[in-house]
Amino acid sequence: MDGVVKTNKNVIVITGPTGSGKTDLALKLSDYADIEIISADSRQIYKFMNIGTAKPKPEELAKVKHHLIDYLAPNEDFSAGKFAVYANEHINNIIQNGKIPVVVGGTGFYIKALFDGLSEIDENNSDEAKAIRNKYEQILKNKDKDYLYKLLLDVDIESALKYKDKNPRRIIRALEYFELTNEKFSSKFGSEKPSEFIPQYYVINPAREELYKKINDRTEAMFKNGLIKETVDIIEMDFSPDLNSLNTVGYKECISMIFGEITIEKAIELTKQNTRKYAKRQITWLNQITKYREFARTTTLLIQEIINTYHKF
Repeated sequence: MDGVVKTNKNVIVITGPTGSGKTDLALKLSDYADIEIISADSRQIYKFMNIGTAKPKPEELAKVKHHLIDYLAPNEDFSAGKFAVYANEHINNIIQNGKIPVVVGGTGFYIKALFDGLSEIDENNSDEAKAIRNKYEQILKNKDKDYLYKLLLDVDIESALKYKDKNPRRIIRALEYFELTNEKFSSKFGSEKPSEFIPQYYVINPAREELYKKINDRTEAMFKNGLIKETVDIIEMDFSPDLNSLNTVGYKECISMIFGEITIEKAIELTKQNTRKYAKRQITWLNQITKYREFARTTTLLIQEIINTYHKF
């Protein structure tokens, strides 16, 4: 129709395992295009948690406008559903201002919530739901994810088969739903409402040996640069060490060390090990994406391809 301007609904999404270089690519992209970044990192959204989340440095945050970083205190609740709502608002505003929205992060469940939608369980933050969630969190802490998985097998084998990776967050979500409603969570599969935006996925996935070296080196740098002090400072601000936000690789190992449960050497080694495991889970999540461009490192040609593809539609 004459006079009607077609709005570009594309959203550039830069994802991949932790330590792969997502932030670096996004910042280099800003040298060639007018972008704003929406962080899809479930921990960078919290204030004070800087070193342990590999949060962009102040000068990097100043270079490009970032959204959903340093947004909440560590004791504030957040969810994938809330992320989807806030991220949608930011994307709309960025597009209306004539800029390019770029989602950057490795929290796959957040990215899924944004583009594919979530079923009703992900929006439930009632006191009853929180109490049930906390109960299963304690079971996870006192036992392990295999025990949780057996509980799920007993009540909802369809969900258990879908979650063969034994991701504890998903298992707890399914158990919570069953206890709240006496219905199987698997009965809600397919009830999600997709977004109007079209994700343009770019996945940084270096060779496994290279990625693990980056993870190990970054872990040592984090401890050298003050991760333990950062963790102590957060606890001394009267934030409970049992907070879900601090149940995060790096912080939970530091907390164990602070309370005398392990040595600093063990904390460093466990952080490396658990970060590598987390990276494996992130790579596994990529199997849920039907179409994406995968590469090992950033190049100028790749950046130009990203921009050209965005403007193509």
